Parts: sequence; structure tokens; C-alpha cells
Amino acid sequence: MKQARTVDGIAARLLRIALPPRCLLCGAPGADGRDLCAGCTGDLAINTPCCPRCALPLEIAAPLCGECLQREPPFAAAWAPFRYGHPLDLLETRFKFGRDLAAGRVLAELMMMRASVDAPARPALLIPVPLHVARLRERGYNQALELAKPLAQALGIALRHDLLVRSKATPPQTGLDAKARRRNLRGAFALVPNAALPGHVVLFDDVMTTGTTLREAARVLLRGGATRVDVWALARAPMR
Repeated sequence: MKQARTVDGIAARLLRIALPPRCLLCGAPGADGRDLCAGCTGDLAINTPCCPRCALPLEIAAPLCGECLQREPPFAAAWAPFRYGHPLDLLETRFKFGRDLAAGRVLAELMMMRASVDAPARPALLIPVPLHVARLRERGYNQALELAKPLAQALGIALRHDLLVRSKATPPQTGLDAKARRRNLRGAFALVPNAALPGHVVLFDDVMTTGTTLREAARVLLRGGATRVDVWALARAPMR
């Protein structure tokens, strides 16, 4: 196994020499062996300061945001290293809707880069937010799972994508108010029969918008035996 990884590493380095990285956004030479240049990397918005409970971007640091004070989330903490906006949104759209796996690789590399700097306490298990089987068939892959795989491997965390299922196909959340979003997702997730959860679990998603999806999924995990659920996402959308 070690020899195979060494061979793979050599092959990857040779490929980089033959095909040097180019920025997926502007075409300039890539930086740090990544298909993203230094300029576009510098344009990414780091999510600081933010609410420690739900990772909502804040203007000034605070113990909790107003939303968490009004409606305490079921999860204990959130980590989203980037703010959702330009130019990260371009890479996310290409990956999520354009089937651009190169963009997904760059997003995963960016998250691993931030994880080496400010990742929170390691859980026993990482669970990506699942897609309904119809949506998975349409898209061809679960973007949350594809981002979670390299992160879990880099951090040495167990990953399971077969414990939590999306049991109800729901319409898109876009354009719905908070109450409609909660109603739309009620009963949308379920654990598979006899699922055994460790005490500390992290739910992983690509982008956290309002947090409604992660709140509902976290409740299911807590009812299923987890004692602490955190949420991680690549990026957190600001309050509109």
C-alpha cells in the first residue's frame, strides 16, 4: 500500500511537470501546485469573524449571532472557512451544476489548506449531507461527499455516506422564507435501520446557506444516538 501511494505521488508530480497548473478562473499560472492563481486565491473571502455556533459571517466578533440567540440550533458548533461569494461561487457552480470535477478538486484543496490552519476539534465520524436518490441520479454525484472524501483522509477521520439518507425528495430551498424552508425539510432525513453512531459526529455540506438543512439532519443524528453534532461546510452564505 505504501509503495502504491509512492508510485501515485511520483505520477502526480510528473503530470504536474508535463501539465503545469493553470487557474480555472482566469487562465493564469496556478500557484502552490493548484489550478488557481495567487490573485484569485487572494480574492477568496475568509470567514472571519463569524458566529461560533452557526458560522454566520459577522461584521464584528460576538459570542452568538442574533439568529442563534432567537433559535438555538441543534448542532453544537459550525466551521465554514470561507464566505460564499465571488470568486468561490464560480468554482462551486461549475462543480455542483457543471460536472466540473477539476473545480471540485480545487475546492477540496482549499478546504484542506484552511483545515491545516483553523480546523476545530476532530470528530469520530464525518457524514456528508445526502442527496435524494432522484437528485443523485440526475447529478451523477453528491458534491458534499466528493469534497468530504479528501478532507476526511487528510485529517484521519472516518467517513460514512451510507448511514444518513434523504428519504423525501424536496423542492429547491431557493426563494423560500425561513418557515417554508423548515416545513419543506420536515421528515426529509432518516437513519438506516440499526445505524450505530459514535458520540461526536460532524455533518458536512458544501455550502451552508440558512442552515435549515443542517439543522434538520442534525436533529435526526441526535435522535439516533449521537451526543454531539457539529457541522462543517466549505463556505457560509452571509445574511441577506
